[in-house]
Formats: sequence, C-alpha cells, structure tokens
Amino acid sequence: MESLRSRKERAGKIAKIFAREYPDAWCSLTYKNDFELLISVILSAQCTDSRVNKTTPSLFSKYPDSNSLSKAKSEDVEKLIHSCGFYRAKAKNIIKTAQIISQNFGGKVPNTMENLILLPGVARKTANIILYHSYGKNEGVAVDTHCMRLSYRLGLTGSRDSQNKIEKELMKILEQKYWGNYTNWMVLHGRKYCTARKSNCLKCPMNKICPKKGI
Repeated sequence: MESLRSRKERAGKIAKIFAREYPDAWCSLTYKNDFELLISVILSAQCTDSRVNKTTPSLFSKYPDSNSLSKAKSEDVEKLIHSCGFYRAKAKNIIKTAQIISQNFGGKVPNTMENLILLPGVARKTANIILYHSYGKNEGVAVDTHCMRLSYRLGLTGSRDSQNKIEKELMKILEQKYWGNYTNWMVLHGRKYCTARKSNCLKCPMNKICPKKGI
C-alpha cells in the first residue's frame, strides 16, 4: 500500500499542474449573487450544470431573492425547475431553504458550515462550494462525481463511492489552500481528458505521474 507521505507528494505535484493548466478555474454554474449560487447548487444534484444554467434564469426572474422564493407555491416552482429532475423534492427544499434564510439569517446566505448544513438540500458538498466561492473559505473539499472518479484514478483516494470518506482522504494529502478549487479542476479535467467513458491518457498532462487506477 502506498504511504501517506508518497500520496502527499504526488498530490502536491498534481495540484501544481492543475493550477497551471486551469488558472481561471471556477464554478461552472451561472449566478449573480450568493443566494443564486446556493439555489443553483441545490438544483444541480443529479443534474448537469448546463441544464441548471438553462433553468435558473426564469426561476430567478420570478424569485430573485430569499424573501420572494420563501413565499412561492410549490407547484409554481416545480414547473420552473421540472427539467432539473427530482423537481418536487428540490422545489420543497429550495422554498424551505429560502424561508430559513429569510427568517433566521436576515436574507443572507450563512457563512459557516454549521449553519449551511441546516438548510434543506444542503450537505457538506454544497456547503463547501458556497464557503469557497462566496466567502473564500477553504474548509473542505466538495466531492462530486468528477472528483470521485478522478481522485481514484489519480491514486489520491482509495474509496470510489463514499463522499465523506473521499473528502477526508483528500484533506489529509492536499494543502488546505487547494481544497476550494480542487473540484473545479476536477470538473474541467474530467471534461477535457478524463471522461467517465474514455480517458485520453496520451495527451493528459498528468500522464507521467498518474497511476491510472481503474482505467
């Protein structure tokens, strides 16, 4: 089994390559403020970011803030977000989230992990995205499907399906300054070189240091 020290060294090299390859990496969701980002991330569960980006303009046009969305009827919201999948549960979650933000946080998206995970539809992945992109906080690693697949292929994690376990493994080997942007790199790299169906190892900048696990 590879030592923790060895994985840390490779993780450092990988992070530096990613930083060079994707200097402008950022969340691929389209949003104008913290509230729109939060709602967009909740909607992105089991859905592509591109689909969410096509859906949210009409949603935010009608409900631009937590106060307006908190008063919305579920059936009205369901119609607007139908294409994102799981629309009934998501409509319920974002309305309730808007109510909590409006009533308990003065209309402002919470800036702590403790308060964010109290919101319906928000777990650590979503909270990590908000904390980094809205508040510049590196408190954890947002583990999505790209992150799960690529972290394993790169030999940085041993788990392939436990988000919490994968996050803990990554936090042990990655410098904290890389935590927030790590998933943004994974998304871009997963789309460009290391897709779920096929990997383009010959052209991949990680080719010489990637153990290609599972490929």
